[in-house]
Amino acid sequence: MKYFLNLSLIPGVLITLLACSDLDSTGSIESEPVAYSKDYKPHLFENDNRVEEIKEFAPEFQRLIEEKARDRHIPGIAYGIVVDNELVLASSTGFINLKDSLPASTRSAFRIASMTKSFTAMAILILRDKDLLSLSDPVSKYIPEMMDLQYPTSDSPPIRIENLMTMTAGFPEDNPWGDRQLDEPDQMLIDLINSGISFSNPPSFQYEYSNTGYAMLGNIISQISGIPYQQYIRQNILHPLGMYDTYWEFENIKEDQLALGYRWEDDQWKLEPILHDGSYGAMGGLITTIEDFSKYVSLHLSAWPPRSDPDNGPVKRSTLREMHTPQFSRLYADAEDWNGNPCAGQSGYGYGLGIHQNCKGLIEVAHGGALPGYGSHYAFYPKYGVGIMAFGNLTYTRPYDKDLMLKVLIEEAGIKSRELPASDILKTRKEQVLQMIQTWDENLEADILAENFYLDKSRAHRKAEIEEILNKAGEIYSAGDLRAVNQLRAGFDVDSENGTIFIFFTLSPEKDPKVQALYLSFDENDSK
Repeated sequence: MKYFLNLSLIPGVLITLLACSDLDSTGSIESEPVAYSKDYKPHLFENDNRVEEIKEFAPEFQRLIEEKARDRHIPGIAYGIVVDNELVLASSTGFINLKDSLPASTRSAFRIASMTKSFTAMAILILRDKDLLSLSDPVSKYIPEMMDLQYPTSDSPPIRIENLMTMTAGFPEDNPWGDRQLDEPDQMLIDLINSGISFSNPPSFQYEYSNTGYAMLGNIISQISGIPYQQYIRQNILHPLGMYDTYWEFENIKEDQLALGYRWEDDQWKLEPILHDGSYGAMGGLITTIEDFSKYVSLHLSAWPPRSDPDNGPVKRSTLREMHTPQFSRLYADAEDWNGNPCAGQSGYGYGLGIHQNCKGLIEVAHGGALPGYGSHYAFYPKYGVGIMAFGNLTYTRPYDKDLMLKVLIEEAGIKSRELPASDILKTRKEQVLQMIQTWDENLEADILAENFYLDKSRAHRKAEIEEILNKAGEIYSAGDLRAVNQLRAGFDVDSENGTIFIFFTLSPEKDPKVQALYLSFDENDSK
């Protein structure tokens, strides 16, 4: 394809090319060293049997995929499950080429459509981490034609790069129009901007899905890096991850590997034409395999939990977690869990990724993809270190039932999430709090209580309230394990003669953290 250069940008591009001359083509990022605590305790798995538990249910996952293919008339599906950095389960069903009866496999190349968006967002963040742009930069700094846009209101803020990444530029949802622009040249995008873009909302006001915004991000990557965005993503993300079976242009793929796209119409499959690569490819142009894409899912999973291990990815772990942070969240009060029970949830869009948290605290990071001839989806669960993905070759069809897959993973296979171990200071303060409420040793109080503690409520009232609870509880038998919320906040149960005492405390931000808040409650035995 041809890449058109905007002549008005030549001086800026020359400067950018000089600035990018020492870009690390491997995509590795060097962070400024920071002082850090050796005492920080990251989340961890206890008795980790996730791989074995998932493999045991391989027949059930295969059954769900085959049912989906049959019920939705999907010619071929490939799918996989990732645990940390390993593709532990992968299989397929059906065909990628009906005429030649070519079977689908985990090495079949499917167009993943809008799942491309997070690659584009990641490339922008790599440039940001290299100090070559700021997310608060106005888009017009890199696409001058944007300066002439007619905004919907006089108080509209200028569109910034972060608006494009979070779908808050005010552009209207452009599905399915944007899908048909995939192979347009760069000049088409510039001409579109020059002719004027219609707004559905003022910028920074509301989320609305925009393929055009991500096409603009691709243009910005090309402008700043001095090379086509496809090449920049290939050099700085795909190849560092070993994703050599991931493509932008379908003509570069072997015929026996490329999944042809179909639509179901008039009770038969009809071949969909495959669009070439172009300026809108930044929103949905990538073509990849389950085996290749699993490496990308593993990269995202590697961001969790925050820790002090070497940071060796093509993008920093903290940057990946930034991608997983929702913006402009929306409440879904009528949502249901995978069993059809009411379970409200909250969803938002991060950087090229959707994030959802349900009423049970399950966090899902996900994105789908849909183009004529293709449907795809992936989701990963940071607390569990697990990702699932499926690609199909039928127009606009999700190729798996994600909720049923998730139900098998969590309810039937019984995989467990990471737990946060208690920090050393929490353990120390727990024992001291237990001793204090039983002895009221003034020297101990002076050592462990923050200066606000008796200012917020007098010692006499504190003591009276706690002693009332202890009197109801009777003899104290034993204290349970701490349930840490973070490094400086935790609760625990105390088993007693007449019931259970719950104790919760939080520590101050001082170098030697003190008890700034302490709460006790009592749950009497049912037999009392």
